[in-house]
Amino acid sequence: MIDKFLINDGDVQRVDIFSASDEELMEISREMGLALSLDEMKLIRRYFEKRERLPTDLEMQALGQAWSEHCCYKSSKVVLKENIYGIEEEKVVAREDAGVIEFDEQHYYVAALESHNHPSAIEPYGGAATGIGGIVRDVLCMGAQPIALIDPLFFGRLDYDYKKLPEGVKHPRYLFKRVVEGIRDYGNRIGIPTVSGQVYFHDGYVGNCLVNVGCIGIVKKKNLIHSRVKNPGDVYIYAGGRTGRDGIHGVNFASEELREESEEESISAVQLGDPITKEPLIHACLECTEEGIVEGMKDMGGGGLSCVSGELAYDAGYGVEIYLDKVPLKEEDMTPWEIWVSESQERMMLVVKEENVEKALSIFKKWDVEAAVVGRVIEEPFVRIFYNGRMVGELDLRFQIKGPLYERPWKKPVSREAEDPDFSIPDMEEMLLKVLSSLNVSSKEWVIRQYDFEVRGSTAIKPLQGKIGRQTHGDASVIKPLPHSYKGLAVTSDVNPYFMSIDPYLGARAAVDEVCRNLAAVGARPDSIGDCLNFGNPEKPERMGELHDATRGLAEMARGLHLPFVSGNVSLYNEGTEGAIPPTPTIMGIGIVNDIRKCVTSDFKEEGNSIYLIGETKKEMGGSEYYRAMELAGGKVPRTDIDALTKSMNALIKSIESGIVSSCHDVSSGGLAVCLAEMAIGGKGAEVCLYAMGDMRSDFKLFSESNTRWVAEVKKEKEKEFEEIFDGIKLTKLGEVKGDRLVVYDGDEMKKYIDLPISTLYEKWGSTLQKIMG
Repeated sequence: MIDKFLINDGDVQRVDIFSASDEELMEISREMGLALSLDEMKLIRRYFEKRERLPTDLEMQALGQAWSEHCCYKSSKVVLKENIYGIEEEKVVAREDAGVIEFDEQHYYVAALESHNHPSAIEPYGGAATGIGGIVRDVLCMGAQPIALIDPLFFGRLDYDYKKLPEGVKHPRYLFKRVVEGIRDYGNRIGIPTVSGQVYFHDGYVGNCLVNVGCIGIVKKKNLIHSRVKNPGDVYIYAGGRTGRDGIHGVNFASEELREESEEESISAVQLGDPITKEPLIHACLECTEEGIVEGMKDMGGGGLSCVSGELAYDAGYGVEIYLDKVPLKEEDMTPWEIWVSESQERMMLVVKEENVEKALSIFKKWDVEAAVVGRVIEEPFVRIFYNGRMVGELDLRFQIKGPLYERPWKKPVSREAEDPDFSIPDMEEMLLKVLSSLNVSSKEWVIRQYDFEVRGSTAIKPLQGKIGRQTHGDASVIKPLPHSYKGLAVTSDVNPYFMSIDPYLGARAAVDEVCRNLAAVGARPDSIGDCLNFGNPEKPERMGELHDATRGLAEMARGLHLPFVSGNVSLYNEGTEGAIPPTPTIMGIGIVNDIRKCVTSDFKEEGNSIYLIGETKKEMGGSEYYRAMELAGGKVPRTDIDALTKSMNALIKSIESGIVSSCHDVSSGGLAVCLAEMAIGGKGAEVCLYAMGDMRSDFKLFSESNTRWVAEVKKEKEKEFEEIFDGIKLTKLGEVKGDRLVVYDGDEMKKYIDLPISTLYEKWGSTLQKIMG
């Protein structure tokens, strides 16, 4: 117990870290929930020794938050500087709570990508819901109207054996159901469409699911707001939900491994979302922005009042005074430190000039949103916290916010690539149906239909495409942000955890390749990417090695493709009692569509149209759905050629914009066989021959997951024009759109390997999740 180190001092307690031994310092850190190391505790002790006073509990809690991995990136910043920062920076207008890039002459688009992993593992509904709430606020605080959400999600297999489930871990099926419900209920209730995402199942996520969420917004250039104050004397206005004890130690909890006891010890660290409060809060903040009275704005997310108050001032070189007794509370008996570090949701901090305070408050009153003046900008770079007229904390912001920085030791990952196994070609129809019905390939309609992806009326290309009642997956969704313009934004996300498990460097490159393919498949030019880097414990050299290799792969692709990282997030300590998750750098891709009326979808359209395969198919079977269906291991992870990708994308986009292509789908999980099946499921049948693909086993032609490939449906009369556009690029004519069956031939003797009706393909592909989840 640490009671002997706590000295009552009015409304706060002084913490006697001067007399504590090393072991006692760590006990203080643990019992106060600080999640600080011994070296960090000693650093804090030296800071206060120089000031000849003991810290208050409020100051200790503030430093625990500010120095958490979640807030200060103390383990990842060195790696990010080495690999990620500095790529195409001139295209990025701002990168603060969200990233900002030009959309057209009058507007920017704003994007953010975050994780809410640990909270969702403990309380999946609330964790996922507040993940959406937080990412919306990140976009809002730039002055932008949120217009679209994305949700890349990763769980253990839904059929995981209950008997093997580690103690304290919830079953993947329950986590999956509740996470989707949390995202559904929050996103639908605030009226923002969830248009894109990913759902992936892998046993490496059993002990630590991943809930990544993204948001896209649009803002007039004149209304762009920055996450910093402007001048001393400006006023801090707190707006939104009241502050309670929910969410205390949220960022600290997110910066540790999950343990058997995590739920019992940390359930209070999960915030409580309130979308009914959030919706008018969005409107009120945007009205203040439109009125031109906002000097700076930031959301109270991870770190709460403590982090947002200091960061707003610190980023401008100033300081701040905060009056905690002015903060609206859910519970009146909260102590100063609880108020200071609470991460209660639906709260924004606006900075306005003194003369605009009443106008701002009246706007919030009009929208029935609670608001109060809680602070003021000062010249000195300090945060001073007052409660009932008495100062209960004072920290040099240069000390609090800069935080420690570590260059962690790392060990280069050993690639798990191996020789391909020797086996005979199985029945191709049987294998196609098995792969189509697998968890990671099968239809995600059970998820997608729970989201309102058409609210706001601006989703031009939807996540499900094709015939009503038999729709297929699209590659990217397209949003029309502005009523007066046909210019659009395409959004997608991707990463393949099986590729990443075999080789983090190659898997990361493949992830960028796929998001670019997805964007190009609808006719969008890739414009930026966002990354959410989900990895294990950085104190383990093997985990840091995975982070180094993955970011190196991402950086090479971004640099070669001239794509800036518009926004990013690092989520470490994703480990449970059974070990670390697969390295998972989730990539969000954003593309520009010059005219949404020229976009194409993935369903086959018209009989007689020609079917082409763009790109080269290689024997790259490592991590493939085919090998997993066969219960085989080995093979190479697909490589990426940046030059080939660039040329192929440019040719494909040109052919789509020219009206030559009727439908297009990228070749990814499940290979060419699944790509053709999904295009047929949403539209018409196809008859193709693989002979022109060259001398390779038919099953490898069908199920290889080589990168930089698409299947395009080309209008019959446009074949010559299409082939001229692709001059010098690997292009193979496979066959034509025909009938209501998928028929595949190969070989000199035109052996028929697949002949299946679309109804059978759809039944196998479309029923897996529905049968499991009900």
